[in-house]
Amino acid sequence: MQPKLTPERLVGFGFRGWYAGYEYGDVSCWEYVWDGYARTLGPQAAKQAVTELSCWVRQVRQIACRRIEVYPMECRGFCRDECIAISVIAAAQHDRCPALRACAFALTDALEFDAMLDDATQFAQVLKAVNQELSPQTVCNVAAFAGSVDMSNPH
Repeated sequence: MQPKLTPERLVGFGFRGWYAGYEYGDVSCWEYVWDGYARTLGPQAAKQAVTELSCWVRQVRQIACRRIEVYPMECRGFCRDECIAISVIAAAQHDRCPALRACAFALTDALEFDAMLDDATQFAQVLKAVNQELSPQTVCNVAAFAGSVDMSNPH
């Protein structure tokens, strides 16, 4: 049995799994996410969190003007886009509006992202309500990502 996930890992692995599930039509990615959320939050809270996660990720996919990258499900680290996705939710939880908008743009390259930010904020609030608050230090300086491809060792 895998351990419970930290708030940052809930968001990162949730984003990865839900995005991959949409991208590749692989339901096992969604099952992996559900298992992690249910184990960490309990089934009732997981249901609401995964619902909001899916809405947010769907919006990211719909508005993205570039290819979003995610690591394979078994990787331990997070890639650039996964780190920025984590930062979007952290910024939403900590009311860091300029950083939230900068991260949204860095993630999607889209100029119209208000609907996606609404979904991100809903997801962030659901997580916060079940005591899954991301660290304020998780709000990244997206300028640090310029030219960067990989934020950590994936294995």
